[in-house]
Amino acid sequence: MKFKSLFLAMFLIAPLGLKAQEIALQLYSLRNEMKVDPVKYHQMISDWGISALEGGGGYGMSDAEYSKLLKDNNLRIVGVGADYNRLKSDPEGIIADAKKHGAKYATCYWIPHTEGPISMEDIKAATELFNKTGAMLAKEGITLTYHPHGYEFANSGSGTPMDYMLENAKNFQFNMDVFWVKMGGGDPLAIMKKYPGKFPQLHLKDRKKGTNGSADGHGDVETNVVLGTGDIDIAGLIQEAKKQGTKYLVIEDESSRSVEQIPQSVAFIQSQLKK
Repeated sequence: MKFKSLFLAMFLIAPLGLKAQEIALQLYSLRNEMKVDPVKYHQMISDWGISALEGGGGYGMSDAEYSKLLKDNNLRIVGVGADYNRLKSDPEGIIADAKKHGAKYATCYWIPHTEGPISMEDIKAATELFNKTGAMLAKEGITLTYHPHGYEFANSGSGTPMDYMLENAKNFQFNMDVFWVKMGGGDPLAIMKKYPGKFPQLHLKDRKKGTNGSADGHGDVETNVVLGTGDIDIAGLIQEAKKQGTKYLVIEDESSRSVEQIPQSVAFIQSQLKK
């Protein structure tokens, strides 16, 4: 009887566990601090209760040294970068980078284009490249994701470049940076609801109230504020992430206050995940 009860409990809990969200950190948030003392700041990340990282660099250490630093602090790299031009010329190298860390995600953060909003021609070329290389990465157990940067939201009359990419993504998914989507004039929560299942990662980054938008992918990083205190519906995004089974809620704080703000943002996410 006890065995049956235990089995039933495991059966009921397992599906919930599969959809659990994990808080992660994009190491770019501590780009300046890591130049000074990477050992100290990796320890600090662990103290904040974070174990999943987006990164892939070694801060001047050998692979063995950096692997030991991660292990000593119960940290792991879950996502690496996938530079656009490298996707064109050396996708095998990106696969190798991901495998070196055991990462299951590789994210392209920028599509090279003429300054300002991106053209549909550039978006179509990028979508074709991401579908092609995404299939290659998928064969190796790695998901290619694209990180919008706000220049993808100029309305062409038949939707935006971002709509085109979302509707034609066959072999890749999205690591949506909600700050940059908002900066570009998009509504991150509405997009997530319109295209469910395409967002295994979210870059959660809140924006200071009263900040003006930007259509070129650039803006003042000092407008990054503690999650839940800005003008982006971070709470709503977290609840939608729970519904959709988004795997990683990635904190990226590009401001000079990141060390002070990140633990507060961790606490906010944790409070929302409990709801």
